[in-house]
Amino acid sequence: MFATTTAVTWGGQFVVGKSALGSLNAFPLSTVRYAVAALLWLLVLVAVEGRASLRLEGRGRRLFWLGSLGFAGFNLLAYTGLAHARPQSASLIVALGPLLTALVLWRRTRVRPSRPTLVLLGVALAGVALVISGGHPSSIVNGSIGWGDGLVLGGVFSFVLYGLGAAEFPELSPLRYTALTAALGWLTLAAATAVALGSGLAATPSAHRIWSVAPQIAYLAIPGAFLAVLTWNAAIGLIGPQNAVLFGNLIPVTTFGIEIVRGYRPSVVELGGAALTIAALVANNMLVRRSARGRTSAVTDEGGSRSDRQPRSARVAA
Repeated sequence: MFATTTAVTWGGQFVVGKSALGSLNAFPLSTVRYAVAALLWLLVLVAVEGRASLRLEGRGRRLFWLGSLGFAGFNLLAYTGLAHARPQSASLIVALGPLLTALVLWRRTRVRPSRPTLVLLGVALAGVALVISGGHPSSIVNGSIGWGDGLVLGGVFSFVLYGLGAAEFPELSPLRYTALTAALGWLTLAAATAVALGSGLAATPSAHRIWSVAPQIAYLAIPGAFLAVLTWNAAIGLIGPQNAVLFGNLIPVTTFGIEIVRGYRPSVVELGGAALTIAALVANNMLVRRSARGRTSAVTDEGGSRSDRQPRSARVAA
């Protein structure tokens, strides 16, 4: 539920964000967006866990680094890229999150992802490719990937590292991890925006321009950032990073659905791609749950069958 909520909410961001970028540069847009979101997270954190939860307790440097990756890195790269890319191709690149996560974990732990996970990941990505390419996957590699898409890919990689970093702080609740990293990451975001505005890399927006995209900022800041990142970190805590990021395949499917509502008429191949992606996600979750139940049953049977013959230490060793 948490991962699905995040994916659906983020799917809408590509349409909303693209419209906002027509009036506001990615730097001030991201800074205003996360000023609102970070403040809300901090207020809720204090209300739920008390003022003591704001203490960094010697972890500030690491949390600052992760927050910079997850909030400054992702937003500045992805939204700058989105200004020069199609929402469809950007959402497809975001769907590469599971693959990037699996590769990073493989590199870190030296443990190869299970074959079913890799197969289902490939199936899900194939479905996404059909959806985004309008039933012609070859169009993805025939000149449609530009430097804007490359920036989006860099942003996705930054957010993958941020998501994996949550596992380093099991003692922090998803709310506390989100609030602290967002507040610290916003400092990097604000500093980068100040440099961009001061150097002329980005134009200083007028109050009128900011007000003209206030509805888009509200969506991007509250459901798109405040709520969605909370549910994302909660999902990682409940089902693990590899399983959570598989739901990222729903992001382009959601973008696709919004376009249908706006009048776009998909082909049969595109609809088949959407069904393929959802089927792969459902199948993976069923396999994960079955595997978890199997391990639980094995432990229970082991303990029950040997409880009268072996001491506790022997059962633990077994």
